[in-house]
Amino acid sequence: MTDDATIAGPAPDRLTTPEGETIAYHHSRGEGTGLLWLGGFMSDMEGSKVLTLEGWAKDAGRPFTRFDYFGHGVSSGAFRGGTISRWRDDALKIVDDVTTGPLILVGSSMGGWIASLVALARPERVAGIIFIAPAPDFTEKLMWADFSDEAKAAVMEKGEWLSPSEYGYDPYPITRRLIEDGRTNCIMDGPIAISCPLRVLQGMRDPDVPWGHAVAFAELLESGDVTVTLIKDGDHRLSDDQNLARLIDTAETLCWELEGEESV
Repeated sequence: MTDDATIAGPAPDRLTTPEGETIAYHHSRGEGTGLLWLGGFMSDMEGSKVLTLEGWAKDAGRPFTRFDYFGHGVSSGAFRGGTISRWRDDALKIVDDVTTGPLILVGSSMGGWIASLVALARPERVAGIIFIAPAPDFTEKLMWADFSDEAKAAVMEKGEWLSPSEYGYDPYPITRRLIEDGRTNCIMDGPIAISCPLRVLQGMRDPDVPWGHAVAFAELLESGDVTVTLIKDGDHRLSDDQNLARLIDTAETLCWELEGEESV
């Protein structure tokens, strides 16, 4: 559930969690509805999608925030110690301690799951959500369901299994803690009580998140304002120039719709 390759950026600010870990983040001030980027599994806040969106937000004078989850990027902690609950709590701390006012959450891959959990926990703060290849419940429905018996045994008996990466990274650990915690955070077993405007961008050639998963997710959302855009030749990352332009247009239009004025 990864995003783009990383691009170097300036030194981040940091928040300290109750556990003594640090969350690295960048926050730019502005006026109007702010945007908060929620990245994917094993991704960081320096990918091309997030930096392109941040550049647009700064040019438009809008608040924008990006951060790295525990065990990701330049935040503290070991990746194998992370869980969906922990990454959700990181996002909620950023919402509560860094951002103000109404927010559009932009959730990429796993970030779509985290965005949903944030919206359920802070509905009064979330004005809208843009999902990019959303992967809610991926630990159960996209990972565990596809694991071999050997991989499942390694997770349950040894505590982790090293999964090969298709994105050029070293094999990464899938832990029993991640799988079991994921089950406690699954949201696709019934209606999902999110009522704000929602936009879904999904590639139909995505090898990680099948487009049917995104459509099934959209059908469960209780909002009456849900638009799903299926991109026939789109991959998982959707980070080519055409899809970056599509993302900016989606964000700009959603801001305009929420605020009832011409976007800048």
